[in-house]
Amino acid sequence: MLDRLFADVRRSGCVTHVEHVPARVGTRVPWPEWVDPVLVSRLRAAGIDGPWTHQAHAAEHAHAGRSVVLATGTASGKSLAYLMPVLSSLLADPSARALYLAPTKALANDQLRAVRALTLTAVRAATYDADTPASERDWVRAHATFVLSNPDMLHRGVLPSHRRWAAFMRGLRYVVVDECHGYRGVFGSHVAHVLRRLRRVAARYGSTPVFVLASATVSDPGRSAGQLTGLDVEVVDDDASPRGAKRFVLYEPPLYKPPFHGERSTTVRRSATAEASDLLADLVADGVRTLVFVRSRRAAEAIAQSARRALSEVSVDLADRIAAYRAGYLPEERRMLEADLRSGRLLGVAATNALELGVDVTGLDAAVITGYPGTLASLWQQAGRAGRNGEGAVAVLVARDDPLDTYLVHHHEAVFGRPVEATVLDPDNPYVLGPHLECAAAELPLIEADLGLFGPAARLAVDDLVQRGRLRRRPAGWYWTHRHRPDVDIRGVGGPPVRIVEASTGRLLGTVDAATSHSTVHRGAVYLHQGSSYIVIEFDLDEAVAFVEADTPDWTTSAREITEIRVVESIRSRIAGDVELHLGTVEVGRQVVAFQRRLIGTGQVVGEDPLDLPQRHLRTRAVWYTVTEGLLAEAGIDEDDIPGAVHAAEHAAIGILPLFATCDRWDIGGVSTALHPDTARTTVFVYDGHPGGAGFAERGFLRGRQWLRATRDVIAACECAVGCPSCVQSPKCGNGNEPLDKPAARRLLEAVLRRLDPTGPDCL
Repeated sequence: MLDRLFADVRRSGCVTHVEHVPARVGTRVPWPEWVDPVLVSRLRAAGIDGPWTHQAHAAEHAHAGRSVVLATGTASGKSLAYLMPVLSSLLADPSARALYLAPTKALANDQLRAVRALTLTAVRAATYDADTPASERDWVRAHATFVLSNPDMLHRGVLPSHRRWAAFMRGLRYVVVDECHGYRGVFGSHVAHVLRRLRRVAARYGSTPVFVLASATVSDPGRSAGQLTGLDVEVVDDDASPRGAKRFVLYEPPLYKPPFHGERSTTVRRSATAEASDLLADLVADGVRTLVFVRSRRAAEAIAQSARRALSEVSVDLADRIAAYRAGYLPEERRMLEADLRSGRLLGVAATNALELGVDVTGLDAAVITGYPGTLASLWQQAGRAGRNGEGAVAVLVARDDPLDTYLVHHHEAVFGRPVEATVLDPDNPYVLGPHLECAAAELPLIEADLGLFGPAARLAVDDLVQRGRLRRRPAGWYWTHRHRPDVDIRGVGGPPVRIVEASTGRLLGTVDAATSHSTVHRGAVYLHQGSSYIVIEFDLDEAVAFVEADTPDWTTSAREITEIRVVESIRSRIAGDVELHLGTVEVGRQVVAFQRRLIGTGQVVGEDPLDLPQRHLRTRAVWYTVTEGLLAEAGIDEDDIPGAVHAAEHAAIGILPLFATCDRWDIGGVSTALHPDTARTTVFVYDGHPGGAGFAERGFLRGRQWLRATRDVIAACECAVGCPSCVQSPKCGNGNEPLDKPAARRLLEAVLRRLDPTGPDCL
């Protein structure tokens, strides 16, 4: 398959590395004696002769009442590890209840299908999410013993109505948190407090459930699971499941030839989306069952449509066997697509990460990953969708035209030779903690004993909420002071969401969080909803509403933003001669000043329009380094070269930080200046794009030496002469990527790295 796929001379020149992942033999152990015999017979009838070693170890911990995290690879059977104790408990005690939480509705429905396939009549399993009809919700609350939901529904639909769930809460024995590595950053911090609120409410009804967490292979899973739940958690991470051999290809699309060009007339590569579409068409034409992962809904639709169009010239039947899968489809549409993929009727699917997480699809031969998904954990999850039946498979990572993807495809040891990263979250973020204390008080009055559950910062946060009139102190505890419930969006922070309204009909299409609204729904922005595209014709800031009209442009939009930054305090620092590295609190002023239109497919800039939006202010965490005039002179950088050098170094550093901080480049921002008034030096800042910080800047500080070395390497390795999107250009630069001096940035970073003694501590 691989030889045929890359027989094309153009493609063979794009392959930068092929990694051979060897097969592995599995190790089974006998069924634990406590597993219900009826359950064992059903599992044996389904072809499971016994658990793998890691499944049995995790199940033993849970059965003994110890919370546990199982962190093993894709298709390692994590679901059996929690189903053994959960289903055995439900079969043994009619009053017992269990809650399963998944990050996607697709995964919850897949687990429901698997449980129902066991035909255990004493187990009443049901989903409870936004797709559950109102007529069924009362039945689920009153009768279901195994409820499958998600953190969003737990936050908005279960905990605020806990009195209607009283019987369920009293009997709650187990809480399963599936794919927990996906709960990171600000969203992960929100989920951590949702789980603490669940523990608090359950305790008021007399239950202390055991938490069973399932995760992809990550670094330090016990610490991450402990941060998420607030509990001491046992760790099982020795994967004993079998695995088929896999060849993993790193692939860099070719450069466009004139007349195609990018900003400042630089060379650009063919888009990862266009390349993935061609790969999908060729694989399906060869009868290869293929899943293509993309990062956006638009890309899923575009890849499927383009591949169908290419195949229709060969065979209409083959073209009909390709589809897109993403959020926004109706529930019945998603279920039908999942069934068609499992049955083999569909040969090719372009999907967002909705199909990354655990959906059991066997028999796939290839996985094409369109751009690095942000973490190694996600990369291996997506690659693991192929070869789930134990047979050999192929995975292809198609690099996007940005610094991180460029670095990875030219440094295969960063993909295959390093541990999977740890999950980064910060439950003590005051912008997350405060709103959840409000939610908790609205559910049940807060008492002194509750504060320890929410962490060491809870006392100060409660005092602040009282001072602001959000909570009222009474002898029995702290009470929520308003008639309406707190409005907390667990997928964002920074104010009420902005509504997206179709101007011609008044129909509400959706919402975006306030923090990103200026860059996503400004006047002229392209907005996507359920396969349709719209243009924003008006953005009313006072009413928090964006009016749109349907349109199908052949371009996308990206916002341009300028930023000012003020140092509030340096919390930690390291000094290495002429270089200082700091972690601290900063005040950031950001203003979206323009937007660009880029052609779909090529990314070529076809226009830029100014915008008049107010400046927004953000208090957050940042990592920054400063250099002296002497170091700049040593690097051969004169006064006129400094702005271009630090600007290019800043852009590349932002692009590479996700390699070390488990974030996306859109989660962070940066500022560079030849002379900053607060440091009195030439300074480069990179900051968290969320109020209070999300832990990303801290990771940059702790891995400073490695981070800056990788930044230097991506600049040095890029083939362009003056800077391009693969190294130092940024799609969100408010200054139109001016000035940029790629050679001077490389010299600057090399001089900085010479000061950071390679024999010194890892924090530098």
